[in-house]
Amino acid sequence: MIKSEISEIKKQFTHENCTITKVSGCYVDGEKDIKTKFTDSFLCLPEEETFKYFEIFKKTVSGTIGKNLINMEFPTSTEFDGGTQEFILKLRDSNLKDETIIDEFYDKVIQMYAYVGNYLILLVCAAYDVPGKTNDKIMMEDASDEVYSYILCSICPVNLSKPGLSYNTEANLFQKRIQDWVVGAPSNGFLFPAFNDRSTDIHSILYYSKDSEELHNDFVNQLLGCEMPLSAGDQKKTFQSLIEETLGDDCNYEIVRNIHEKLNEIIEEHKDIPEPLTLDKAEVKNLLTDSGVDEEKLKDFDRNYEEMAGKNVSLLAGNLANTRVFEVKTADVIIKVNPERIDLVQTKIVDGRKCLVIEISDQVEVNGITIKTACL
Repeated sequence: MIKSEISEIKKQFTHENCTITKVSGCYVDGEKDIKTKFTDSFLCLPEEETFKYFEIFKKTVSGTIGKNLINMEFPTSTEFDGGTQEFILKLRDSNLKDETIIDEFYDKVIQMYAYVGNYLILLVCAAYDVPGKTNDKIMMEDASDEVYSYILCSICPVNLSKPGLSYNTEANLFQKRIQDWVVGAPSNGFLFPAFNDRSTDIHSILYYSKDSEELHNDFVNQLLGCEMPLSAGDQKKTFQSLIEETLGDDCNYEIVRNIHEKLNEIIEEHKDIPEPLTLDKAEVKNLLTDSGVDEEKLKDFDRNYEEMAGKNVSLLAGNLANTRVFEVKTADVIIKVNPERIDLVQTKIVDGRKCLVIEISDQVEVNGITIKTACL
């Protein structure tokens, strides 16, 4: 799914556009025991409650694609009898009216989800009458070719509120606040089926993780049967290690700066394209070549890439570069530069020592104090 498709689904989580029919929940304590379960018609709930639910549902489809939101495809083997995709599809098709399959889903989550503490599993089913679009991408609310039926799962931590003082209006005094158990923002969740090309794709799923570096790989693999890609941080570390391994003793400032510039250029050229930019093995290799890496250094690149990243694995370009800042770091000094002006930092030999030389303008501040460059 791309940003616009995710945004279109997120817009359904309002009272004006709501397409949710049912909501089910299961409250689990720290001992993995079920405390309570419920299933309700969503629009029959008090309005103040539905507002809170909408906040949770919106969070479950929020974040950066490739970091918090992961597009995944089901392996073909999961779509046969007894497969994970077949089970999730059966859950979707039940419209949350079959208590047996709902309970089976809850049992699977409780068994597979590694979490210390209390949490709430929320499930909703919805049916979105997808509006058509003109060639100018204008929505036609009265022209629909498909009803997108989906389920959204949100797993939310439930924590005891903090102790404190509160004002009692009836007694007109301050007193100890009553602590209660509060449902927090979702930690994990998923949308199934995926809404790819603004249409139902039962072969794909959109997975959410609040922590982009703690994706719960085992949970995803066991419950959904999908192979979790490298996290955003691991992709960046893999890319950095690949450069260091490839360049070896020739890993100098100029080459690394060139790689950063070329990568940012590619990202900039792609910014108006909705699909996230990915780089496969060949494209990463071309990036290094275009940045000035000798062909001799690339002789073992394919093998190193497959060992570090994996075979047939692509990396998200947005996870590999920081487009907001270019950082040079030594043991005692950190230099942060506007990526568009990294030409201001160069390496030179000064008095027989290797130095980083920074060209300065007339505007220089030291600890917030403007100094005169003539006095430097």
